[in-house]
Amino acid sequence: MNQAAACVSATALCKAFADKNARTQVDALKSIELNIPTGSLTALVGPDGAGKTTLLRLMAGLMKASSGSLQVLGFDVSADPQSVQDRISYMPQRFGLYEDLSVQENLDLYADLHGVPQAERQERYQRLLHMTDLARFTDRLAGKLSGGMKQKLGLACTLVRSPELLLLDEPTVGVDPLSRRELWEIIQQLIDDEQLSVIVSTSYLDEASRCDRVYVLHGGEMLAQGTPDQLRREADDCAFLAVPAEGKPPRELQARLLDAQEQIVDAVPQGGGVRFVTQRDVDNSALQALLGGAHCQPLEPDLEDGFMVLLRRRLGPVEANPEAFEGDGDGRNDEVVIEVRDLVRKFGDFTAVASTSFDVRRGEIFGLLGPNGAGKTTTFRMLCGLLPSSSGSLQVAGVNLRTASASARKRIGYVSQKFSLYANLTVLENLRFFGGAYGLRGRALKQRIDAMLDQFDLRGQEKTPSGQLPGGFKQRLAMAAGLIHEPEILFLDEPTSGADPLARRAFWRRITALAEGGTTIVITTHFMEEAEYCDRILIQDAGKRLAIGTPQQVRELVDEEGGQMSMEDTFIGIVERNRQSDKGAA
Repeated sequence: MNQAAACVSATALCKAFADKNARTQVDALKSIELNIPTGSLTALVGPDGAGKTTLLRLMAGLMKASSGSLQVLGFDVSADPQSVQDRISYMPQRFGLYEDLSVQENLDLYADLHGVPQAERQERYQRLLHMTDLARFTDRLAGKLSGGMKQKLGLACTLVRSPELLLLDEPTVGVDPLSRRELWEIIQQLIDDEQLSVIVSTSYLDEASRCDRVYVLHGGEMLAQGTPDQLRREADDCAFLAVPAEGKPPRELQARLLDAQEQIVDAVPQGGGVRFVTQRDVDNSALQALLGGAHCQPLEPDLEDGFMVLLRRRLGPVEANPEAFEGDGDGRNDEVVIEVRDLVRKFGDFTAVASTSFDVRRGEIFGLLGPNGAGKTTTFRMLCGLLPSSSGSLQVAGVNLRTASASARKRIGYVSQKFSLYANLTVLENLRFFGGAYGLRGRALKQRIDAMLDQFDLRGQEKTPSGQLPGGFKQRLAMAAGLIHEPEILFLDEPTSGADPLARRAFWRRITALAEGGTTIVITTHFMEEAEYCDRILIQDAGKRLAIGTPQQVRELVDEEGGQMSMEDTFIGIVERNRQSDKGAA
């Protein structure tokens, strides 16, 4: 097949699934048309439920289309899926590593499954282990690897044979910025060295901007397609950066802009200000009133700006009721509600958290950031009372967690990365269970369930098992379950992992309103843009505290140009500087 030929082409491609509850069919893909050249890097983007994973699974021959045609590497994938599967590699969102096998044993297992000849294995292994920087860890159990290392091992296992086409479904979900950058360097090296065709679905629009072509899906339909440059032009002359007056948190301006949908398409904190996109027919006087004197300058649009314009054009105004999300507290004040002093956690001889100290105040949004394996999840679990500390003092909501964790837990809410929902229980049953677990009964429980159904837009889903909900609905249900008892402190462990930009905006609009109402928020995240919503952030690595302060104070630690560096570049700079210092000391 020559370089100009298509590696994937689809005509009027449709896929429908039966909805057993409603006894109807759900159209996952509707009349998709695409033509992807050989040797290209292609991105599939779109909101939760857009059809990205379904399209990848059709390409991989793992399911059959309902109608239309799909050609992959010149084969009709419906008629001859095996010929396609012999020539491609596919890495799904939850890649199946065997955690009780070592890195090398996982590679050997997948080489056996794919029938890779013994003569080819060693050279292939050496190349993959070098690219993924896993050569030092071949004897380590996969279950003992950090999240980023697991993703790199998953990619290596996917590539134990040399495919003609690589399909990647959200390969960087739950991966820190350093590991994310390394994964993309590996992918680019494969394209450059082996002329590999790669199709990737992603929630990160900065990743999609690396690609030759981007396909935007929504509700199973092809909303737009083009180069990243063509798609970002949808927001030409509409992108701006506003910097609020000193002392004003950017998230307050961002919330005000997001609520004004007649004037504003999108708004997100960036570099100490707010990046926003206006409607084309924006009323300038109304815009100035919204900005409230904030200094404003035009920006070149990026791919995410164009993406949000396309989505808002399709969706129209989204009904917003920010008052519904406000907490019942007394608002923000200087009361310390979490006090950590010299906190240490050891697992045998391994120190996961080394003498960490910090305070969190009422109504504050406090971010815990760090690479995979940095110790932030261990810190987080100790704060929640889920894991005892080895030494140090820890007070949460006025209670010493080392001696009275049960009483403290009644005053906190917790939303885990994997959403601790009961898949076989319906939305309503989950809310009843969690409300009852927190001591709510009778009329009080019913009132809180009604409030949660309204606040998190779950009406109409009450009888749906939570395991059948799309990711965005699962996130909202997990939030509702964590807030049903009106906690003083809400702990959120990577709650937006895998969420698209639209879902992340809605999530943070709720969080901002909760904080303004007095709820204290402690959050871990790998989306560095989300650190901009925080009042203060703590960056850890190898169990040590590297930096703490407002986003601006942390930026100024590495940015000599005045603190306008992106938070992702700031994070990488701080972590890499510390690691170089440790190497020098060693």
